[in-house]
Amino acid sequence: MSLIQVKNLCKSFGSLSVLQGVNLDINEGEKIAGKSVFLRSLELLEVPDSGQIFIDGEEITAKNADVNQIRRKMGMVYQKFYLFSHMNVLDNLCLAPVKLLGISRKDAESQAIDWLSKVGLTSKAKSMPANLSGGQQQRIAICRSLMMNPKVLLFDEPTSALDPTMVGEVLAMIRMLTKHNMTMLIVTHEMNFAREVADRVLFFADGGIYEQGTPDKIFDSPEREKTIAFIRKLKYFTYEINTRDFDLLALHGGIHNFAEKYGIDSKLSYRLQLCCEELVYEIISGCYDKFSPIDINISVSYSEADSTTLINLTAKNAKKFNPFEINESDDEENIHLGVAMLKRISQDIKYNFDSGNNNIEIVLGERK
Repeated sequence: MSLIQVKNLCKSFGSLSVLQGVNLDINEGEKIAGKSVFLRSLELLEVPDSGQIFIDGEEITAKNADVNQIRRKMGMVYQKFYLFSHMNVLDNLCLAPVKLLGISRKDAESQAIDWLSKVGLTSKAKSMPANLSGGQQQRIAICRSLMMNPKVLLFDEPTSALDPTMVGEVLAMIRMLTKHNMTMLIVTHEMNFAREVADRVLFFADGGIYEQGTPDKIFDSPEREKTIAFIRKLKYFTYEINTRDFDLLALHGGIHNFAEKYGIDSKLSYRLQLCCEELVYEIISGCYDKFSPIDINISVSYSEADSTTLINLTAKNAKKFNPFEINESDDEENIHLGVAMLKRISQDIKYNFDSGNNNIEIVLGERK
């Protein structure tokens, strides 16, 4: 039986639906990367509108469920540390197991010192939280969750409140826990870390699990559009053309502003403008008759992850026309100057025709 089972989970904030019919099984020992609202819903910190959640066989969403008892099976690590400021580290760690689990203070202290030694903080046992760094406080907060011997640990952006110099020490502790067969759900924007520790990555979009799979699948070969955009951190500029005498200067100006906003160098910006201009004119003349309505969408996307820049053009309700198709009878003198230029400065060009739509993708910059 799954350690965590979610059935048809729904959650909205007003008119905004953030979880819509989510179904998921999580097995013991799995490390899952997912979404914050979903994570908080498991402990009913965000109360679902409908659906069922089972934790180790008990339904926490049931009407008469002992929610506090079931919560003890889950350790929650928040963005902030929430240590009791008036208690030293040892008291922070011992309070819950003594009060809630009924173990002796002596046994609790022994267990606390054991965890502190594993994370290199034995010397801080008598320190007050205010005298610890952010990274040390977060490690203590994780130890506090572990003191309850939870079945699963939930991490809600555990490094987002830390100075960048302290992120590594917290991630190193979580890596250590993965070696102890601990079941973990982690919400993080540390993509390299998620790839390293997760068994399964969940990408949430459109109110549900949009795509899921192994880290290699999600990070190297995502299949769906929004996953691809997120992984590659794509930024977009789009422009629609519905007339032959379209505003070319507006197109150029939009590309220029887009390039400046995302730090694209001036040489590449100029190439983008030239490529888009030549491509649009080629498509207008080759795809549409003199009196045919024009419906062209052109977009430029830039990947922060690998600096790849793409131009995508779709000419809708048009006759089939591939401007880059060269017949054997064609010689260099018959090839249009714009086409020759596009081929020369592009890394890759793809064309397909589907249901009356001409689709062209041009890669500027090497795709990794």
